[in-house]
Amino acid sequence: MDIKIRVGIVGTGGIAKGLVKLLNRSSDMTVSGVLTRRLGEIEGLELSTNKVHLIPEQLFLKSDVIVVSTGDAIYGTEIIYEAFKHKLPVVTMDADTMVTTGTWLSKQGLITESNGDQPGCLAALRNEVLDMGFTPLVYGNIKGFHNKNPNIEEMTYWANKQGYSLSSVTSFTDGTKLQIEQALVANTFGVGIVQQGLLGFQTEDFVNSGLEMAGIAEKMGGPISDYILSKTAPPGVFIVSKHVEEMRNELRTYKMGDGPYYHHYKPTHLCFFEIPGTIRKLLNNNEILIDNGKRPTISVCAIAKRNLVKGDFIANGIGSFDTRGEAIRIKDKPNHVPIGLLQNAVFKENVEEGQIIQFSDIDIQPSTASNAWFDTLKTIEINHDNKLLIQG
Repeated sequence: MDIKIRVGIVGTGGIAKGLVKLLNRSSDMTVSGVLTRRLGEIEGLELSTNKVHLIPEQLFLKSDVIVVSTGDAIYGTEIIYEAFKHKLPVVTMDADTMVTTGTWLSKQGLITESNGDQPGCLAALRNEVLDMGFTPLVYGNIKGFHNKNPNIEEMTYWANKQGYSLSSVTSFTDGTKLQIEQALVANTFGVGIVQQGLLGFQTEDFVNSGLEMAGIAEKMGGPISDYILSKTAPPGVFIVSKHVEEMRNELRTYKMGDGPYYHHYKPTHLCFFEIPGTIRKLLNNNEILIDNGKRPTISVCAIAKRNLVKGDFIANGIGSFDTRGEAIRIKDKPNHVPIGLLQNAVFKENVEEGQIIQFSDIDIQPSTASNAWFDTLKTIEINHDNKLLIQG
């Protein structure tokens, strides 16, 4: 009988619960345990009740690979670093952690973001596009609704209706999650952004809007990461590319349009259903799908949703009613606080609504994640023109 891959899971949200159900029916994988900070019984994990609430050491010793999905960059970084001490490879579905500390973590051990969420799906689509000889110009996400400052009543209703946590629904709605995802994509593939917060074209024609973005990317001199906002567009991700002129007639024959830009679309991102495939590729081939890159240039800054005053306390920046995140070039605001690090913070300065929060504005608790962020920035030097120089 073949020995199954032992998968340890960190987190007990929707992704983790779904993965447990999926792996309990797998022919080549089994759940070795689930690490959670929640107390008591957890609905949806009945099939693995005796394996829940392990301490990290117990989980690591009985696992071949660790899957992390917490939405908490500080906790996620700590757990992943501990897993590396046990020589374990790590798969994440946790763009929040990857865009904050993924560059540092990739130097400590074997780690990849999984296929299934938008960044991983864009990475997989990119591989297909490159295999066919296309050159990507736009890495695009599709968002159906956006409210930068939703109220708690609305978010509580949708959290209960959709079965997500209040913080998750809030981060989806105010755009923080999307900004994190597209920053991760930009860093992994070394592409740029057009502006802080991205373009986010509002459109009912998601194909032509993507083609328009490709024209902007060409004028900028390189590929971009961005998104469209459309109530009518189907879900998924897209890439807009170019190909050599000599292939234009053939591409027209295959209904790709007249060029020079070509739209590639992936209609689904199936989240935990696609994690096992990523695990197999990581363990069998050391395949890294997406990992924030070696030299990140894009971060996601924390922006005040309301006037914050000295002495205010924020438990979590992501998914809160105090702050939201926007993608930003690190060179433009080198002292900004990445929203993934804004946790258990006390304000020592007043910050106005709409202002980017700086490290000088807050006191935060020291953590492996904050150390990792500053370690990543050690190779960055800001010159007198405020330009970012990567050393080495």
